[in-house]
This record gives sequence, C-alpha cells and structure tokens, in this order.
Amino acid sequence: MEHTVTALPTARQSGCPFDPPKELTEARAHSPISRLTFADGHQGWLVTGYDLVRSILADPRFSSRRELMRHHPLIDYGDVETPPAAPGEFLLMDEPLHGRYRKPLVGKFTVRRMRQLTERVEQITADHLDAMEKAGPPTDLVTAFAKPIPAMMICELLGVPYEDRGSFQSQVESLISGQVGDDEMLTAYTSVQHYLAELVTAKRADPTDDVLSDLVDGDFTDEELRGIGFLLLAAGLDTTANMLALGTFALLRNPAQLAALRADPALTDRAVEELLRYLSVAKQFYRVALEDVEVGGHTITAGTMIILAYHAANRDPQRFADPHLLDLRRDDGGHLAFGHGVHQCLGQQLARVEMRVAFPALVNRFPTLRLAVPAEEVGLRPEAADIHGVTSLPVTWDV
Repeated sequence: MEHTVTALPTARQSGCPFDPPKELTEARAHSPISRLTFADGHQGWLVTGYDLVRSILADPRFSSRRELMRHHPLIDYGDVETPPAAPGEFLLMDEPLHGRYRKPLVGKFTVRRMRQLTERVEQITADHLDAMEKAGPPTDLVTAFAKPIPAMMICELLGVPYEDRGSFQSQVESLISGQVGDDEMLTAYTSVQHYLAELVTAKRADPTDDVLSDLVDGDFTDEELRGIGFLLLAAGLDTTANMLALGTFALLRNPAQLAALRADPALTDRAVEELLRYLSVAKQFYRVALEDVEVGGHTITAGTMIILAYHAANRDPQRFADPHLLDLRRDDGGHLAFGHGVHQCLGQQLARVEMRVAFPALVNRFPTLRLAVPAEEVGLRPEAADIHGVTSLPVTWDV
C-alpha cells in the first residue's frame, strides 16, 4: 500500500527541538518511502528509511543536477526555469563534471591533513573561551563561540586576509542565516561573490598557503575558482556552527550525557558522532530520477523528484537502537549526517576536528555552564531553512 504525505512539515513538535518533525517519523512508521505532494502540485517521493536513503545516495541513476530540480516542497515557482549550478559549485552536479571539481580537493581534506590543523583549532577555541571568560556571563553562545570558530577556520583555508574577515563573515551570515528578506539576501550574495572574485584574482597574482592558492595553477577559470570557494564557504561554516550551538543545547538538556563527556575525554570521538546522528542539522537533500527505478517496491519514474530525509533516516529504529535517545557511548556508527556516496561531505574531517576540540574545551572551561533562559525560549531556525539550528543560545555560568 502506498503511503502519502500531503505536504512537507514546516514546524517541529513543541518541546522537541532536536527531533525531526513528527510527521516524518509517523511517515517512516508506515513506510520508508512515501508519496509527497510538492507546493506546485507535482507528485514526488519522500524517503525516510535509513537503508533506502543510503542506497539512493549511492545510485548514479539519481541525479543531483540543479537544473533538473524544477519543484520545491514548500514554494511554488510556477514556470520559472531552474538554472544549472554555477561553475565550480559541484554539490549540485553529476559525474563527470562533479569529479572534475571535487577530485583536486580531496587530498586537501584528508584525515591526516585535517588532524594537522588540530593545534590551530585548539588555539582559536581557547581564544574565544578566554574572551567569553573575560566578558563574563551571560552570553550568546552562537555569536561568542559557535560561529567564530568554523568561520575563522574556513577563512584561513580560503586565504581570506585577516583585515577582511569581519565584513566578509557578516555578509556570509546574512546570506546563510535564513532570517533576512530577499533583497538583503541578494545584496549579501552579490557582495560575497564580488569579494570571492577579487580573492581569486589576488591568489593568482600572489599565491599564499591556502586551498584557493593551491588551485590557481590548475586549469580552472576564475569563475570556477569563485564557485569552488563559495561552495566550501557555505558548506564549511553554517553546518558546523549550528552543530556547535545545537549540540551544546542538546548536552545542556541531557545533563547525564554532559557529565559523561566531562568525566571521560576518551568519549569525545563517539560523542561527536552521536551528536551528528542525533541532530542531523543538514536535514535533507534532493535527487531526481534519471530513469525509471524500483525503490522499496515502488517505481520512481524518470524526472521525478525525491526528498531524502537525513534526520528521519538517522532516527530509524531499524538501524539504530533507541534512536531518539542521545547516548554518547553509542557505537552503532554509519550515520548519514555527512551523506553517502560520491557526494559525501568533502569537509567532514575538518568538521570533526572542530567539534572534537570545541565541545570538550567548552564544557570543561565552564563546568557550571547552563541555559540563561528557559529551554522553550531558545529560538530555533525556521524549519524552511536548509540547516537546522538555533538563532541564539543564551548561556550563563558561575563566576
């Protein structure tokens, strides 16, 4: 029997900021794949089961190409054509173009190279903790801690000069926050693109020790380098910043797990993986069938859009025992927070390094850290935003 979801949910259940919308878990209980009606009336599919999401991510018969994604679950675009992804923005491309952009970057984001950055991440983290301690409580952990750490790291990887970082990060924040109007977003997008174009020109003239400089000797055009820089920026900042903020919120709401992390440094790696699974801040991705494909007993016809619900898949009881329980000692492995297949997150090792340093450093520096407002007053990003998180996280501690 076909199960149908009439619309993608636009809110989370009250008091459950870390759980997927209940409509998704209810859909998965009926079937790992459901019919879904998009905002323009198009009939597509919603995949909530772990095994099906993972298999589709590894199947080249499903495309990531932006120009094929003519529908949106929440917005009716009418007859507006969807343009292809800009040169260099390979997340929304298929092979072989995807590989042309991604392969030269793979060696720059290996486990070994990212671990070599640990000392720098530790220094940046300590600097922000020092500033928090000096300023005293209360503070907004989002602006004081969660955003600056990944922002500084991605600026250094891209080779953004120190004197430009403040204004650059401000424009990027306007672009990815999901909290500004269309005009302000367009202004921010234009400013970021203009700055990246200038940065590429500067790297060609005077290369430094950064990712963009490493790529200027290849056969990429300036436009392609700008696109690569934009993708790395968007992917490397917003996701990790929201993991740090929302992850801290989750730990503060689970004091036994927080105490376990403080008491046992060896738990850090597992804790990071469990928070990634439990929160799944990159909630969902889209695919389009390139041909008729059988999935979970249903035929996905060519041209049909599919929503892959990572947050629901990472709470699938068929894959994870007690999936709605935050358990930092969990050793299941295999979560889909970074995706799977050829599009698996390129910067996942950098994100892991940042979280493995930042979480224990924060909770050990401030052993009495707690929310400064009732939990229900912590503002969540709108469900329509691509990345789940909090708009602010007021915290305090004993001085």
